[in-house]
Amino acid sequence: MRKLVYYVAVSLDGYIAGPGGEVDFYPLGDDMAEWINTRYPESVPTHMREHAGIAPDVPNRHWDTLIMGRGTYEPALAAGIASPYAHLEQYVVSSTLDRIDDPQIELVRTDPVELVRRLKKEEGPHGKDIWLCGGGTLAGALIDEIDQLVFKSYPVLAGTGVPVLGGAFRPARFTPVQRREFGNGAQVTWFERM
Repeated sequence: MRKLVYYVAVSLDGYIAGPGGEVDFYPLGDDMAEWINTRYPESVPTHMREHAGIAPDVPNRHWDTLIMGRGTYEPALAAGIASPYAHLEQYVVSSTLDRIDDPQIELVRTDPVELVRRLKKEEGPHGKDIWLCGGGTLAGALIDEIDQLVFKSYPVLAGTGVPVLGGAFRPARFTPVQRREFGNGAQVTWFERM
């Protein structure tokens, strides 16, 4: 069965973005960027892959499907990018969007838990896992379905913004299984559900 993996950047105080969706306060160092491009090339948006040095024929390594909320999708749309991850099967979960005009993206207006449970049972386009790209409200709704966390923790306090998880109080235990540190002071930590 496929896993739902919440791979996300997070500040020391638990925010994935600023109050206006800002993410430019994360100090991305060269060694970390190179590592991300090699380890998780599918996490680089399609329109940025060439600039990041990722060849068009580089295969997805971990995920072939992406789920994101409206708040994660809209900044790309506002920049004129209708399909930010065209190299992945894309789902946008939103009860407020009327429609998405790109045939590569499926708008999901129903319960995201049902969607994830269905996708986990399917093999997927390439037999890989599912990336929960963001945001915090969607992650909070899917907390019971998240199998793995990959947190890119940056040494910065945001003060306020979009929390890594929103919603009801529902503690879920995870155990750290691996950690990697970078020159910018950031760490990537992998957690598996207990």
